[in-house]
Amino acid sequence: MKTIPIFGRQKIAPIKPAITNDVYYSSQWRLMYLRLKKHKLARISLFILSLFYLAAIFAQFIAPYGLQSYDSKYVNAPPVKVSFLDADGKFQFRPFVSELKSARDPVTLRKMFVQDDKVRHAVRFFVQGETYQFLGLFSTNIHLFGVDEPGRLFLFGTDGMGRDLLSRIVLGSQISLSIPLIGVAISFVLGLLIGGVSGYFGGWIDSVIQRVIEIIRSFPTLPLWMALSAAIPPRIPVVTMYIYIVIIFAFIGWTELARVARGKFISLKNEEYVLAAKIAGVSDAKIILKHLLPGFISYLVVATTLAIPSMILGETAMSFLGLGIRSPATSWGVLLQEAQQIENIALYPWKLIPLGFVIITVLTFNFLGDGLRDAADPYKR
Repeated sequence: MKTIPIFGRQKIAPIKPAITNDVYYSSQWRLMYLRLKKHKLARISLFILSLFYLAAIFAQFIAPYGLQSYDSKYVNAPPVKVSFLDADGKFQFRPFVSELKSARDPVTLRKMFVQDDKVRHAVRFFVQGETYQFLGLFSTNIHLFGVDEPGRLFLFGTDGMGRDLLSRIVLGSQISLSIPLIGVAISFVLGLLIGGVSGYFGGWIDSVIQRVIEIIRSFPTLPLWMALSAAIPPRIPVVTMYIYIVIIFAFIGWTELARVARGKFISLKNEEYVLAAKIAGVSDAKIILKHLLPGFISYLVVATTLAIPSMILGETAMSFLGLGIRSPATSWGVLLQEAQQIENIALYPWKLIPLGFVIITVLTFNFLGDGLRDAADPYKR
């Protein structure tokens, strides 16, 4: 115990308690929040994911160009460099990009692009461009940034049709980031409902449900995707295809969560407070909703968070194989499908930029899931 000498006497200094009274009276969610705040990697991941989803919500405002905007003069153009220094080395307060001009390589005679530093286009904010529906509420043509006509701003370069890659990545995030969330939400409800019924009632109901789960999980993932995708009619609208893809992921993804829910229900249904509720005449539905679910809902949230990365990779893989979203609609998988040829990557390496966004998103979801798992652990401080 720490002491402080005062005029030859020892005075005991007050010791600040390691755990405040707020912790003792906090709810389970509050305790998870306090533990999550201490996990730096999870906080950084949550911040990055928030930026990605904000960009997806306001994608049409952030993207300089639309999905149908292309220019045949800038096919496979490299990324342009935003600079503050002009050709004479003088600093300019407004950033600018140089004009891209096509030329021929004197050795290979391959078409290439060079930047003409004598022709500059200033990068401006809130510029006018293509008209779009802002959040489906009203029409506008204001974009976050861009350059005035006839300039072009290709921060990530262009694809084989002269479309801006940055705009397609931002607009494609609406599908690549929303399909896993909706699919996991449906899987969460199905897994919780079916797994809860299986674990709580047991008997022949449990046996039938577990056999169905084993049959579904026995199929290899890729052939199952191909079989379900083959059942989708060709040339259907993009919105309909989106719904079908969500249903496919929900159909496959609920089984693992159902197993988790079943195990938790089996371990909790014989607890004393549950038996007391049964003796008191409480209905089964109320016991499940009021007594059992709150006991492990935090673990289900963690399991759901960790399931999202696999669905992101699944959507990317399906679109990459031509089984999911198809052009002219776009997603990160569609963008990677267009860059699957080795010679294409060797000549135009910027087409692999969408892969970086997939990797960052999957890693951040995994780090966030690890942080939530540590925060939900009641034996960890």
